Amino acid sequence: MSVLQPKDVILFQGDSITDCWRNHGDPSHLGMGYPYLLAAELGREYPELGLTFLNRGISGNRVVDLQQRWEKDCLALSPTLVSIYIGINDTWRRYDSNDPTSAEQFYEGYRQLITRTLDRLDARLVLIEPFVLPVPADRKGWREDLDPKIQAVRELSREFKTAYVPLDGLFAAASAKVDPAYWAGDGVHPTAAGQSLIAKAWREAVGL
Repeated sequence: MSVLQPKDVILFQGDSITDCWRNHGDPSHLGMGYPYLLAAELGREYPELGLTFLNRGISGNRVVDLQQRWEKDCLALSPTLVSIYIGINDTWRRYDSNDPTSAEQFYEGYRQLITRTLDRLDARLVLIEPFVLPVPADRKGWREDLDPKIQAVRELSREFKTAYVPLDGLFAAASAKVDPAYWAGDGVHPTAAGQSLIAKAWREAVGL
């Protein structure tokens, strides 16, 4: 994947990890997570490129939710770089609401997001794999559901030759140094340090 281009419009899509307290009433608001950190860093380092950063993450979203709002919240915005981070709620709803999403449904829905984007836009893609940490302890049982979805994202990245952010492994490695809760207090939602880890990994995946 090539590095940033002049006048790039960089769109971050996903769930609460991307949303991260953004003001939905302000289309330019970036929240308090990795999209904000990346906009701050890249805007400072590449002012001559005139980059635009957009965040359309919505808390609680699954792949099916992205499918329903993709026209309005992605295609209509004409981004030149689309960053997608989705999946943990496709697992979570199985355990808290008995509303599972199979790995096959997840793969097919995610693939449709990609093909719809590439059919309409001349956009580069960044895929971010979901992660979960074993805090609280019941999160350990989520691996059975989440791991096949992580594999699905990896397969899609290979197929479409996208940039790829391997978060699950990175958070696991980081959690070998300190308690996992340091990075995500509930095993899912990153702390400030966890959001910074995502931003750093994103830059490395894109080649920045």
